[in-house]
Amino acid sequence: MTPSDKFEDFVELVSILRKECPWDRKQTHDSIKDNLIEEAYEAVEAIDNGDYDELSRELGDLLLHVVFHSKMASETESFSIEDVIYRISEKLIRRHPHVFDDVEVDDEKDVATNWESIKLKEGKESILDGVPKHLPGLIRAQRMQEKAGNVGFDWSEWQLAWVKLDEELEEWRESVANQSKEDQREEFGDLIFSLVNVGRLLELNAEDSLRLANKKFNERFRYIEKRLSEQGKSVTDSTLEEMDKFWEESKTK
Repeated sequence: MTPSDKFEDFVELVSILRKECPWDRKQTHDSIKDNLIEEAYEAVEAIDNGDYDELSRELGDLLLHVVFHSKMASETESFSIEDVIYRISEKLIRRHPHVFDDVEVDDEKDVATNWESIKLKEGKESILDGVPKHLPGLIRAQRMQEKAGNVGFDWSEWQLAWVKLDEELEEWRESVANQSKEDQREEFGDLIFSLVNVGRLLELNAEDSLRLANKKFNERFRYIEKRLSEQGKSVTDSTLEEMDKFWEESKTK
């Protein structure tokens, strides 16, 4: 078999692997679910790096998971890849009446509001039902806030959310001084949630911002290790003052 850019050929390739490869044959939906999450994050990393050649490869890995899960489901007659394609097509048409019907919208905010209204009509008990419980905390907080904001449950301006952030900071400070770890954890969570909210209203993405901070810390700490190594030392036998000196130095590089 030779590589192809045809979707049907790719589906056939996955079918062959599922039949002929011992590893692929052994897999279940459950056994590779974490791999699906990993591939999604690798695609996000490629986007963050602006590496579109890498992004094309990572999207291919995601496509593999879509087709592979569909192939496994077809073996038990649960659903097929055709069902997957039909259902997403039907949903996109149904949730875009401003494109495929005669609904009028003024801007993207109207689109978001209509989207949530349509989902409720589809049988959702809450507009928050579409936010997966297993999402990383920062992403889930931002998505819940966005969805609530789409239907008008939101601060009218970011400055008001900042006042709430100050309140949560003071409550957390008081809990650290006087309350149990359980109370401290709850107040700390409220503080983070409020911080995400302020960032959202300023059109900042909490997860992206934290990834950037993580990247910056990673680079600067590795710089410390490199500079210490050049002196024949390691972080385990260096003082805080020595490490802090190179930390400040890393900021100028």
